[in-house]
Amino acid sequence: MIKPLLFLFVFLTHSSSSYTLQGDIIDNLSVHFKAGNAKEIAANFSSSVELIIIDDEDVYSKAQAEQILRNFFTKYPPVKSTVIHLINTNPNFRFGILSLHTKNGKFRVSITMKKSANAFFITELRIEPDK
Repeated sequence: MIKPLLFLFVFLTHSSSSYTLQGDIIDNLSVHFKAGNAKEIAANFSSSVELIIIDDEDVYSKAQAEQILRNFFTKYPPVKSTVIHLINTNPNFRFGILSLHTKNGKFRVSITMKKSANAFFITELRIEPDK
């Protein structure tokens, strides 16, 4: 009787923790956006990133994208970041939308991530003024 219960407990614990981890990457990125931590956000960039910030759009290397994001945080110091939408049902894709409040305005941040080598990497980052 104890073995089946132990198995059930381990199974349920493992299942719920893996489900929790799916949302954690977007939640963690939200924390880094609130802190204005371009280095930690860039650690999740793929080798090339499509970066759209306000009206500037291009594909950048990981290092270039980090510098551009750092410049954005200098111009717009973050105050608050909240996850407002999350898609985590596809095992190879994540998408999240953050509401980013800064000292100089409010922005909508869209994050597209794709899985590569058992990890998710940001392939597109879009920061647009929130209307």
